[in-house]
Amino acid sequence: MKNIALLVLLVCFSVTSQNKFITKTGIINFEASVPSFEEVAAKNNSVTAIINTENGEIAALALVKGFRFRNALMEEHFNENYAESDTFPKATFKGKIVDFNLEKIEATYILNGQLSFHGKTKTINHITIKVSVIGGKIIMQGNFSAKASDFDIDIPKIVNNKISEDISISFQFELLKK
Repeated sequence: MKNIALLVLLVCFSVTSQNKFITKTGIINFEASVPSFEEVAAKNNSVTAIINTENGEIAALALVKGFRFRNALMEEHFNENYAESDTFPKATFKGKIVDFNLEKIEATYILNGQLSFHGKTKTINHITIKVSVIGGKIIMQGNFSAKASDFDIDIPKIVNNKISEDISISFQFELLKK
């Protein structure tokens, strides 16, 4: 399944491009916690991401069942009731880094793109990201917010005061030349 997902990511880019960097161990964290209640947070550390350094195009893919919570019951509820991960097994992001330049050793950029989750796609613009080039690796990190309702995720009234509608998402990728 992971190999098929990687193939889909690679098709997003031009065949003639030789400047691709990739990771299969990217990290995505999300948090939808509300103060005074149990933490609603998860981490996925097996995210596949690829960047074309010639044009700044980037794509990332996370298997939804790869998100791990501290509480196993919360993880089960997330997969069955909210993300419906059997029906919608992956989350993807496809976008472009504005004015990307691999020659800069350390820089801040703007990332624009489309996030697909739970069968819905939402444009996410003006994500501020930090990019460093260290020892032949591209290290990229950033964060943004999304609303659960934008992806048709209903938070039941019984728990809506314990789970935030606004979800904070952060990511970190260490990409190596392909």
